[in-house]
Amino acid sequence: MVVPTALSPLAAKLPKDFLWGFATAAFQIEGSTDVDGRGKSIWDDFSRQPGKTRDGGNGDVATDSYKLWKEDIALLKSYGVTSYRFSIAWARIIPLGGRNDPVNPKGIEHYSKFIDALLAAGIVPFVTLYHWDLPQALYDRYGGWLNREIVEDYKNYAKVCFRAFGDRVKHWLTMNEPWCVAILGHGRGVFAPGRSSDRNRSPEGDSSTEPWIVGHNLILSHAYAVKAYREEFQPSQRGIVSIALNGDWAMPYEDTPANVEAAQHALDVFIGWYADPVYLGHYPEFMREMLGERLPVFTTEELAVVKGSADFYAMNTYTTNLCKAGGSDEFRGRVEYTFTRPDGTQLGTESHCFWLQTYPPGFRQLLNYAYKRYRLPIYVTETGFAVKDENSLTMEEALHDHDRVEYFRGMSAAAVAAIVEDGVDVRAFFPWSLLDNFEWADGYSTRFGATYVDFATQKRYPKDSAKFLAKFFKDNIASDLS
Repeated sequence: MVVPTALSPLAAKLPKDFLWGFATAAFQIEGSTDVDGRGKSIWDDFSRQPGKTRDGGNGDVATDSYKLWKEDIALLKSYGVTSYRFSIAWARIIPLGGRNDPVNPKGIEHYSKFIDALLAAGIVPFVTLYHWDLPQALYDRYGGWLNREIVEDYKNYAKVCFRAFGDRVKHWLTMNEPWCVAILGHGRGVFAPGRSSDRNRSPEGDSSTEPWIVGHNLILSHAYAVKAYREEFQPSQRGIVSIALNGDWAMPYEDTPANVEAAQHALDVFIGWYADPVYLGHYPEFMREMLGERLPVFTTEELAVVKGSADFYAMNTYTTNLCKAGGSDEFRGRVEYTFTRPDGTQLGTESHCFWLQTYPPGFRQLLNYAYKRYRLPIYVTETGFAVKDENSLTMEEALHDHDRVEYFRGMSAAAVAAIVEDGVDVRAFFPWSLLDNFEWADGYSTRFGATYVDFATQKRYPKDSAKFLAKFFKDNIASDLS
């Protein structure tokens, strides 16, 4: 296979309606946490607690995008994107979160203006309804995702958004990465609300039960929101809806039956936990075996709503892991992960994150796996790379982000190979992220942006990776003249 570069257009063009753009999340970029009637989210106070973020940073300002949104749209337009994936902050729309709580007209107005401006710039809005920023009031009221009550409140919030924006938004994601909400927020305790059995980390929480309860309620919330969309809005609005699932390719450390099985178990827990109920109508058998009665059970009525509750497969993926049998961590499917091959070499280029190395062939394999297993078009809704020690570089050095360019060169080539050579129906590619931003527990010490942000001035500077992606997709998406 010829690896495409920014300077060598592909012989076979991507279809002209192929979507490409950047992805962001409201809490990571907006700031203005106490402006225009926004309520508190669980990340507001959590990120301000000492020790919860690596550098002590919080989301109070982030990249100031609530105020600088016009500048962000101008930046997107300069890159030539065809779409932009962003999230709506639940607490801006319904500050107290619940179905009997008042809707905030200023929140509706803000996102409505933003959507209109995107469309005026020729950019398709691709909207995530929930990207981890639960209204604090719902957590205080009944424990948030731990309580079945949230299904009705989330459905109501989704309906408010469908009603307000669905005449213009045709691509919806109910949630982003429910695995992270359940495991990192309610198992490991490193994300808000920070619950864990580890009493050095959290005064409350049960890591053996709570993540699986939260995951179950996330699936039900997604499914009942989709049911409402299909019954009340989709016939007239004609949009599509899915749920963005994180999950990386899992390769056997060595080609032994035990390691092959371990790799499948990793896929079952990271991807199958959510994808199998939504697309196939049941939890993975391995999860039932591993968890027993701790894995909640869908009623017959619930399962009828859950199965088939997505119009496409939304894939968030960053890396590939080598998997060994014999681990004890249930959150990883009782599988040991490594990037070190048996011969001692590394799988790919190291990033700033311990969990991320480059390995584009794994991305191609994952695209094939998901397409064969779930049988729906794939939208790649997140993929990206944090250059090692980038935050300690000068701005001039950081702009020449060679390792990120090579990451995207490999990932774009792998996606094209999956489309052209393997016949996988891939319809979108959203690099993470438009901007360096607030990276959750990492604070501002980890940079994923294709655009450098000087956090002292909030000025934006395109990195080489942004230029690479802009040229690649300009060259390789078919136009009416091609």
